[in-house]
Amino acid sequence: MPTMSKRMASIYAKILEVAYIYINFLSKEFRVLNLRSTQQREVKKRQYKKPDVAPPRTHKMATDQDWTAVWPGPRSFHPASVPLPIRQGYAEKGTAPSKLANAELMKIPNFLHLTPPAIKQQCEALKKFCTSWPKGLETAEKWKNHFPVDIVTTDHCQALPTIRNPEARRVTLSLKLTDLKFDAHARDKFLRLIGERYNRDTDLVTIVTDRCPLRKQNYEYAMYLLTACYHESFVTEPWEATKSEADMEYYHYYRNKSKESVEAILNWGKTPKTEDEKLKATNGFISSLEQLINEGENEYNLNKYKEEVIKMLNISGKVK
Repeated sequence: MPTMSKRMASIYAKILEVAYIYINFLSKEFRVLNLRSTQQREVKKRQYKKPDVAPPRTHKMATDQDWTAVWPGPRSFHPASVPLPIRQGYAEKGTAPSKLANAELMKIPNFLHLTPPAIKQQCEALKKFCTSWPKGLETAEKWKNHFPVDIVTTDHCQALPTIRNPEARRVTLSLKLTDLKFDAHARDKFLRLIGERYNRDTDLVTIVTDRCPLRKQNYEYAMYLLTACYHESFVTEPWEATKSEADMEYYHYYRNKSKESVEAILNWGKTPKTEDEKLKATNGFISSLEQLINEGENEYNLNKYKEEVIKMLNISGKVK
């Protein structure tokens, strides 16, 4: 028995020792094997704080502010700078998207920098570089006398990636034929050179150029065509002197044999001594005859020719 009690006592002692070690292990942190000589410190993660977003600028804008200071020049659309409820785009349901984060408004060009106050302010700044209006150009009639050539161009505004439009290169030049000085030969040749570009009702010569890619090039080409046709009309080729009456492009009274026939009828039975004493056709008869032959027979030309013949021959009676 004594021996058994000693054995049990030793077992209990070992159990108590193990329990004591286990309790001490639980009460302390687990030791880390550190192979470095320096001690490791705990690193805390840095916390980032988001800044407060300021309210849109439109909430602080005054109703009487200077808009030219807000939007002085051309730029892309910015929703926080425009105090207007603008919408742009398409939505399958509901209204169009608002101006906030709207790519459609940023893609297209805007004219917010060309408001009436901004234009007035820019004009006032440019006045010091301008000269007074020249004297002698107070009316449109005086303008036409000094500047007979009209140049018409067109600018296009479009919502495309490029502001250039192919139609903007077209240049239209127009002027009245009476503003150009011609003789009979030059006038006829000039009209034949320009062809359908001349309007007889308005007496306007119109030249449209769009062959070149740039507007300036088309303008210079139109001026070249006008200058070349004008100077070419005064050139007389050697073969033109050998043309007979049948080769003429149009009827001319003074170079036709009908002039001799008309004067012979008017001077029938008379013997004038000098050329000045001969009876000659009136200007009205000559113009009506040329118009009848060159333009063709119609009711107006025939009646006009009939009236002039009766006047020239001094035939009494009522014209029917």
